[in-house]
Amino acid sequence: MDSNGTFLVSLDFELFWGIHDKYSISNYGKSIENVWEVLPKIIHDLDCHNVKSTFATVGFVFASGLEDLKKYYPEKKPNYKQRNLSPYPHLSKLESNSRYYFAPELIDLLINSKNHEIGTHTFSHFYCLGDGQRKEEFDSDLKAAVSIAASKKIKLKSIVFPRNQVNKNYLQVLKDNGITSYRGTEKSWFYSFEKGPDESIFKRVLRLLDSYVNISGDNTFKVNKKDSTPFNFPSSRFLRPYNPKLRVFEKYRIKRILKSMEYAAKNNEVFHLWWHPHNFSKNQKENFKTLKAIIEHYTYLNKKYNFQSLTMEELAKNLKTE
Repeated sequence: MDSNGTFLVSLDFELFWGIHDKYSISNYGKSIENVWEVLPKIIHDLDCHNVKSTFATVGFVFASGLEDLKKYYPEKKPNYKQRNLSPYPHLSKLESNSRYYFAPELIDLLINSKNHEIGTHTFSHFYCLGDGQRKEEFDSDLKAAVSIAASKKIKLKSIVFPRNQVNKNYLQVLKDNGITSYRGTEKSWFYSFEKGPDESIFKRVLRLLDSYVNISGDNTFKVNKKDSTPFNFPSSRFLRPYNPKLRVFEKYRIKRILKSMEYAAKNNEVFHLWWHPHNFSKNQKENFKTLKAIIEHYTYLNKKYNFQSLTMEELAKNLKTE
């Protein structure tokens, strides 16, 4: 049992804040509301197989309501040129059902599970490559995220940039605020970020195909303890939700993930899987069946190759202490 690869799992926990600029409560509210059912199931299934994960959580989600949220507002808010990217102008018009926006009870559930890390997805779902925003505003936003997490006695150590908008110029801000790792994107060119309408259909099609057929490779990686913090733990695979229209290809999607996990286990590398809890809101039976196949395969790899499940915080800590 010489191999000792690492299985990373990260989830972007954002409720409606993550999609408020693209969808409305009327056309996506049900999927957000179903997170209250889905997230406890995810935690249960991961815990049953001792799979750890990092829940990168939008700071707004910690609040019990709007008045509670206001106590943590950052000194400087994002000044996007595209005004609809900012949630602040819309706060006075929130729907009455706060379960779309706030979930301190789910935060408590994560805390009590003890198997998972609560990281940050910024305070306001901050777009670090959005036109108009500045480093000072991001720093203020991150400080607000640190503050509201501290109200639950949580010390933030890991971050997932909203929409995967990794801004290399902001890495020092992460370090200044105690963040030791972030989730980067896959190396292949068609995973590189482009803003909104600039995102080509060709790229999106390639990413979809890559979920079923090996185009970009396994996207596993070796960690380097010589790197400086914050460490980059890039994504290996987005766990796409089940698509009934593509059900005949479903076995290939799952097989693609399992093969890459096995490659990481055999070669002492890291495989980093991620998704959003709301991705499981529809077709729950099929989505949880996929998750079960993945975590059962992890158990097999753990026994055969000593494949280890760690949070992002734990992996960064291991690197710093080696």
